[in-house]
Amino acid sequence: MFKYNEISHSLLADLPERTREVLVRRFGLHGHRRETLEMIGEEYGITRERVRQIERDGVRRVMENSKKKISVFISLNNEMERFGGVKREDKLVRSLSKEEQKDSHLIFLLSVGEYFKRMSETEERHSLWTNNENSLYSANEVIEHACKLLMQEGAVLSVEDIDPSNSIPKEKLVSYLEISKKIGETQDGNFGLSSWPEVNPRGVKDKSYLAMKREGRPLHFRQVCSLIGGANPQTVHNELIKDDRFILVGRGVYALSEWGYSVGEVKDVIRDILKKEGPLTKDEIIEKVFSQRMVKKNTIVQNLNNKRRFVRSHDGKYTIA
Repeated sequence: MFKYNEISHSLLADLPERTREVLVRRFGLHGHRRETLEMIGEEYGITRERVRQIERDGVRRVMENSKKKISVFISLNNEMERFGGVKREDKLVRSLSKEEQKDSHLIFLLSVGEYFKRMSETEERHSLWTNNENSLYSANEVIEHACKLLMQEGAVLSVEDIDPSNSIPKEKLVSYLEISKKIGETQDGNFGLSSWPEVNPRGVKDKSYLAMKREGRPLHFRQVCSLIGGANPQTVHNELIKDDRFILVGRGVYALSEWGYSVGEVKDVIRDILKKEGPLTKDEIIEKVFSQRMVKKNTIVQNLNNKRRFVRSHDGKYTIA
């Protein structure tokens, strides 16, 4: 890793003072915040177009001087190649910047490097950097294929699911998927459509669903509240009980309906079990109810003793009344 701030400082050192100052302020270098053409023009008493000219001339001069630091630009170009020639801007900065370095210095070096071009954000993609615009065509083909596959499967997919033949290196494939606004990455590194709650959870219910799915087991609503953070326990309880994705399986304990839990009270669970399995003994029913609900044995027995709902035959087995 290079010290981008020291390199940018070195490249700016030989510039006229005003040109250097304009670049520093335009790119937000050395502790400055990024400033608009208008803000700089007002201070110097010149038009925004004149500021733009100074900036353009400064960038040209720095690009000429950049040959003195060719190693850093070769390194950045190699990194871009590793990503398939395309990388989302914020992901690129996160990948290449050290914690103690200012991100703005890396952006500055990319801006004055002859290898690189910035593509602005659009409705369908995030802002990105490329060293080969033809790579965008390849990226768009991958994104189109991934979107069709995700809609077809209706579930988040891993990189291996999207490219089972491993025809594209993983870092390259991920880089292509990341530039799309239609596709998003889950916390566990899978990909799905950005509109899906697994990708962009909205509100308490979506966050609770993802938390429980990660845990893979029934949870008390207070545990769910602790996992998602920033929510009132009673609010979580109220939201879960209204959502069909969740099943109340015990006193305040919820499971996901997709795990195969039956809807309803204990009597409903018993009815569904008998309807599916046929006549069963008390112990068999208790065992099966325990797989669906966290209740006391006596609660199950009391429900079985309701003769209006269940009938016990001479062989000790129960059926629906």
